[in-house]
Amino acid sequence: MNPQNADLRNANPRSGLHVAFDGITKDFGAVRVLHGVGFDLHPGRVHGLLGENGAGKSTLMKILAGYHAPTAGTIRIDGQPTRFAGSRDAEERGIVLIHQELNLADDLTVAQNMFLGHELRRGWLLDDRAMRVQAAQALRQVGFDGDPDTKVRDLIVAEKQLVEIAKAQLRHARLLIMDEPTASLTPSECERLFGLIARLRDDGVTIVYISHKLDEVERITDEVIVMRDGRFVARAPTAETSRRRMATLMVGRELTDMFPEKRTVPPSATPLMAVRDVTVPGWAEGVSFDLHPGEILGFAGLVGAGRTELFEGILGLRPRSAGRIELNGKAVRLRTPREAMRHGLTYLSEDRKGKGLHTSMRLRDNLTLMTLRHHAHPLLSHASEDAALARAVTAFGIRGDPGGTAASLSGGNQQKLAIAKFLEPDPRVFVLDEPTRGVDVGAKRDIYFLIERLAAERRGVIVISSELIELIGLCHRVIVMRGRRVTATLPADRLSEEELIAHAIGTHTRH
Repeated sequence: MNPQNADLRNANPRSGLHVAFDGITKDFGAVRVLHGVGFDLHPGRVHGLLGENGAGKSTLMKILAGYHAPTAGTIRIDGQPTRFAGSRDAEERGIVLIHQELNLADDLTVAQNMFLGHELRRGWLLDDRAMRVQAAQALRQVGFDGDPDTKVRDLIVAEKQLVEIAKAQLRHARLLIMDEPTASLTPSECERLFGLIARLRDDGVTIVYISHKLDEVERITDEVIVMRDGRFVARAPTAETSRRRMATLMVGRELTDMFPEKRTVPPSATPLMAVRDVTVPGWAEGVSFDLHPGEILGFAGLVGAGRTELFEGILGLRPRSAGRIELNGKAVRLRTPREAMRHGLTYLSEDRKGKGLHTSMRLRDNLTLMTLRHHAHPLLSHASEDAALARAVTAFGIRGDPGGTAASLSGGNQQKLAIAKFLEPDPRVFVLDEPTRGVDVGAKRDIYFLIERLAAERRGVIVISSELIELIGLCHRVIVMRGRRVTATLPADRLSEEELIAHAIGTHTRH
């Protein structure tokens, strides 16, 4: 630990920290991403930190948590200038960051991940039993009843998110930073998290809550702090700031309606896609549905309901034991995503960095990876690939260095690139799983209008989402799954949060 931090080692572990940023500047090479940022964080309060992707929020919090050093400026903690040698140094002061991008080791167990670098020992040996017991207790606090001995690679994304939150609990945080913590969580899991945040605030913990979900920010934060283009813009009590005002401060302009106007989908004799009695062992049982040309079809349900796994089974990513799939009226056997692509069906995973993009590769190489044969005459033509990228940048509004890597893009622009990539094969049916996860309000609107544009071209679009407002605002119909089965199919005029939740949790009663 840095010697200047030693005098606070024995501070009350339940008290929060007062943090003051004074002129924080950060450069990455020749690029300045933070420009003299200054504001305070107070104990016993939940601060909503808002801004578009690329506004500098996560970079500033990584500086506070010891992952980066500022280029200039000072951080004062409880009045004392502080500089951390690394994230471990910051954690010893009680500053814990829950990353937006999951930071877990797939080949370790849940318990091993939660204690990684903080292992409990009994003499010279690791105390595995104590770590499993404490891990299980922390997991229960966030509503996850999984086995601490489960390998992380066997968890779905939402369960990994809960593990990250539980891991932070074990650190006895005095300042807790949550970066998009509910991106993959269901309403019931969010409720547990909000209850935990309220308890921590009552205990005096300082909390920073970064989210693009303005309804959550409105509900659980005491004040909002807005950043834009690497600068501090404004702060205000949450109770005095409407969601529209928050959005305007974030993007620097008035936002018009978030969702496109819904078209009437004309009937079709033959659906683009027909699924009959599909079973994915352990995940989906006897699922049937149709998707029509020009339709945006939503899938709702709690974590574990089987939505994502159903489509992984349809695409050949999981074993499928029964069922029939038709595309354009013809029965097809889909054993791999490549076969599905040849039949006009593509699927964009909720994990855009793990399964959608190769972040270390350039934009051009990501975009054309699925369609290289289209750009070989017979040798691969970089000019053809560059032309495809130029078209995608214009068509999808991708902002960033065209010659850079996918990692250099903001979250919203990464998602636009991923959508462009999976549309390169020109599919008739496009499945998007959590299409706006970790995406700011401006990019969300862009993606919603892009999805509508695809449907207007008489494609069929399937949207799997945990954001009920997204499904309600975008979809012509929504299918609800619970316990691995379809429990309801709701038309647009019956879509409401109450109706969707009731079907998802099994409390809906017939009238």
